[in-house]
Amino acid sequence: MTPPNYDPEPGFPDTKLNAAAIRAAIEQARPAKVVFLSTVGAQVNEPNLLNNSGITEAMLRTVFVPVALLRAAWFMENAAWDVESARQGAVRSFLQPLAHKIPMVSTKDIAKTAAEILEETWQGVRVVELEGPARYSADDVAVALAGALGTKVRNESVPRDSWENLFRSQGMKNPLPRVRMLDGFNEGWIDFEAGESTRKGTITLDSAIRSMVSGRQG
Repeated sequence: MTPPNYDPEPGFPDTKLNAAAIRAAIEQARPAKVVFLSTVGAQVNEPNLLNNSGITEAMLRTVFVPVALLRAAWFMENAAWDVESARQGAVRSFLQPLAHKIPMVSTKDIAKTAAEILEETWQGVRVVELEGPARYSADDVAVALAGALGTKVRNESVPRDSWENLFRSQGMKNPLPRVRMLDGFNEGWIDFEAGESTRKGTITLDSAIRSMVSGRQG
């Protein structure tokens, strides 16, 4: 895994430094194999926040050990940020249109899949694309939150033309990569290379959100 950076400097200099450090560590440690937690859309050339995974993938394609690039879908657990507002009756979504479905996966399925891959044998570089048992929308997230919390939850779109100023007001200096990443999910150009993942997890969105809510309540 690489450290998340939602506000990268132009050109992703930190990602490139991290990639160089990872390469040096691999050359020194000489592990039998490497599994890298990448992301759906890492192959996309359009400038966006997920290019940071593409940069690391490109470096890993040059190392001498077997490498698996585990491209995971949008984390279901991202909904954890919406639990408190859902308790108040509404969530505001950047995923739009609200009924538009995208690939999502639970982090538990990601961990399980990574462990399974480490027990497998292969040569060279392989790409493993992973999503959950179905695709989900922002509306589906709101319905799952309502069910887990036992309350009505209204779903609202955050206007697209407000994103840049909103992110800057939150302290971001270079919000365009994040904005374009969201555009990519919403417009459909961030997806798996074949349009469908090669592996499917088993944890549903309802199950993942119930676990999040019960964990917060406990």
